[in-house]
Amino acid sequence: MEKTLVLIKPDAVQRGLVGDVITRFEKCGLKLVAMKMIYADPELAGKHYAEDEEWMKSVGEKSLKAYEEKGLDLGRTAIEHGRLVRQQLMDFISMSPVVGLVIEGHNAIKQVRKIVGPTNPEEALPGTIRGDYSFDNYELADPSKRPIQNLIHASSDPEEGKREIGLWFDKDEIHVWKRIDEDLIYRKGEDK
Repeated sequence: MEKTLVLIKPDAVQRGLVGDVITRFEKCGLKLVAMKMIYADPELAGKHYAEDEEWMKSVGEKSLKAYEEKGLDLGRTAIEHGRLVRQQLMDFISMSPVVGLVIEGHNAIKQVRKIVGPTNPEEALPGTIRGDYSFDNYELADPSKRPIQNLIHASSDPEEGKREIGLWFDKDEIHVWKRIDEDLIYRKGEDK
């Protein structure tokens, strides 16, 4: 059983999508083991979007490439752009409450990310949370000097999930319980 962090971001909270988002995870057999609404202060936002030079450079390089493909000049280096994106993300996550969830299940990280869809809602297929509820894209976000509003954050791997869960939740806020269908879903192939 794997745990992952999901943050229902300010844009989804403000649009009243919290229940719909949670329902998507529950309907496929994933289990909520923690949930709370919280305002992310600047310190928590900064820890969540850690000041990771490699991540900032990667984000900046992707943006530079996208701009070059359109014949545009970003006007800053990859690392400068990565720092700007980090600050925009921190400002966005702390602008109003988020709903934090810890979700548990077999391959929870992979399952959650499949349900959520790609980071860019423009690439998200119908049936995913971002594909069904978001129409934002970089062409709208960049001129407005804001991050793309993609409704939700989901941990990308087990290490990130563990780190992020520790930032947003105390151990006593994570609950152990059994869904009524767990024996069916996680049956170990007993003899008939």
